[in-house]
Amino acid sequence: MFENGTYIADRYEVIEKIGTGGMSDVYKALDHSLGREVALKVLKQEFNEDATFVAKFRQEAQAAAGLEHANIVNIYDVGSENGMYYIVMEYVEGITLKTYISKKGQLAYNEVISIAIQVGRGIEAAHKKNIVHRDIKPQNIIISKEGKVKVTDFGIARAASSNTINADIMGSVHYSSPEQARNGYVSFQSDIYSLGIVMYEMITGRVPYDGDTTVAIALQHLQSDMPHPSAIAPNTPISLEKIILKSTMKSQDRRYATMEELLTDLKKALVNPDEDFVNIVDADEADKTRVITDKEIERIQKEAGLVATPVKEAVTDEEDEDEEDDEPVNPKMEKAFRIMGIVVAVLIVVLVIYFIGTFLGWFKFGSKTKDDTEVTAEQVEMIDLLGMTEDEAKAALKELGLGYKKAGTASSDTYEEGQVMTQSVEEGEKVDANTTISVTISSGAGDITVPSVTGMTESAAKTTLTDAGFKVTVNYEYNRDVAEGNVISQTPEGNGTGKKGDTVTLVVSQGTESVKVPDLSGQTQDGAASALSFSGLSLGNVTSEYSDSVAEGKVISQSKSAGSYVDAGSTVDIVISKGKEAVYYSYTWKASLTGYAELTDSNGNVVYKGDVTSGNSYSASGITTETGTLTYYEYTENEETGETTLNSEASSSSTVKFTKQ
Repeated sequence: MFENGTYIADRYEVIEKIGTGGMSDVYKALDHSLGREVALKVLKQEFNEDATFVAKFRQEAQAAAGLEHANIVNIYDVGSENGMYYIVMEYVEGITLKTYISKKGQLAYNEVISIAIQVGRGIEAAHKKNIVHRDIKPQNIIISKEGKVKVTDFGIARAASSNTINADIMGSVHYSSPEQARNGYVSFQSDIYSLGIVMYEMITGRVPYDGDTTVAIALQHLQSDMPHPSAIAPNTPISLEKIILKSTMKSQDRRYATMEELLTDLKKALVNPDEDFVNIVDADEADKTRVITDKEIERIQKEAGLVATPVKEAVTDEEDEDEEDDEPVNPKMEKAFRIMGIVVAVLIVVLVIYFIGTFLGWFKFGSKTKDDTEVTAEQVEMIDLLGMTEDEAKAALKELGLGYKKAGTASSDTYEEGQVMTQSVEEGEKVDANTTISVTISSGAGDITVPSVTGMTESAAKTTLTDAGFKVTVNYEYNRDVAEGNVISQTPEGNGTGKKGDTVTLVVSQGTESVKVPDLSGQTQDGAASALSFSGLSLGNVTSEYSDSVAEGKVISQSKSAGSYVDAGSTVDIVISKGKEAVYYSYTWKASLTGYAELTDSNGNVVYKGDVTSGNSYSASGITTETGTLTYYEYTENEETGETTLNSEASSSSTVKFTKQ
């Protein structure tokens, strides 16, 4: 615990404590070297004493420090002082996504997609540098006051995963992928799974799997079917629901292969939320719900730290592993192990009986389709809804145990007004029971042309479309190529046919995003690059010059004035100081006696020494001080031996002024 005003590394002044977690305390601090506010994350004492953890922590944090992205809380520095280890990070004023969800409950689908896109961009940047986050959860996602979404704790989760047991484990297990729960293995798809769980929580206001112990929740990730968001939030668009379901498949092979693929579908869902375009690969035998072995249960229990640890009594491990082995087992803990073992054994027996019974036909589920095809409780075969009325389609889907959702209306030359013209799942496809099927209802044959309004101003486009009998919705986005207020695109496209009352969606340009240029004076080149990146700008040309007032390695000037506003993505050139320019002097003099002369600068460095003859001229150059001292020594002759020696006492000494070269 640090008091306000405490200095760390003679640089970071603690302002106030802003948070605490299972591993660390977080402080708001002022970086006096760069004159900016930072977040200081200080490891708790129990982790400082774990040499293995500290080594891994430093390694991972330093690797993550190489990440620079607008949707990542950047790491500026990693260090230690007096046995205390800390990370200096970008300070973001805002709240965690977890807090945001708890305040708002279920989020609107477009807000969910917007947040997921920003989180995905940050994760994508890490994946491109082969860094897997391992602990994506709402607690590690921050929403700033400006609405920017940033992912934090990159690299820290890896260090924590195998060396620590802390109070945060209950929060993390809700978002852990099946492969993490089973054997601790992670890949890029593990982060995708966790983001899928986060999206589920945003749209429904709750996590899909919950329980009283970490093991109970982990088992659900491994064995339970993913619940459909629309069952809790009926207004969930079909595209977002299927994106969530694809992201959270048990098998990594059935999830999105890359974050880039997921982002592509999220962007498409933002424009066409009710379009069923997400392709989910059919499950094979290997991907069906599998029974966990006793050995795997034992491993999961070991990784969780405590088998039956309730949520309100999360445990911290403050002892070394060697000490842990020598301590007697707590009787309560031993009893909890026995009870959980009995519960797990019963569950396994029930599951075995269920699968054998299903195989032998003991259990029957579902109902009959129109073709008397037997439907199982797990999946049903989709029927043809095309040409049915809304009421007929609803009744047919209800009979199959499927949900109904009207995606909207559109004109059709094939289907009469009021008939189903498209369905989100094609006839013959297998779908999970309780899946919601989206349908588009025909508004009849198109009898009017949809005006082309691309390039028009927003008001002109709205007027044109409403005058033609269409409804209009508008989305906005920044665009460098289209003037602010003009239409970038429209759906459906212009010059097609439609029907009065159909909706046309416009995307209108907000122009080029403007950002404020930070003050870079006095910063290092790396510090300037970080400050620019944080502001949505990039570092341009870097030149250097001498300066008498700015220390070497610090910014003297910048090409765009601090505080001014420029287009996002612009570059800013800087000039770095080379320090004070060295000035060299020279000195020429005529010897006043015959003997030995020594010339020194004001720093005591000898710049000339040697024999001199009275009346002759001598010189020295490359001197770095403005003044110096000229000293003469005479030779004396021994009358008896005739030997000549240099008199150790100076014959004369004077201060001289050098000439600038």
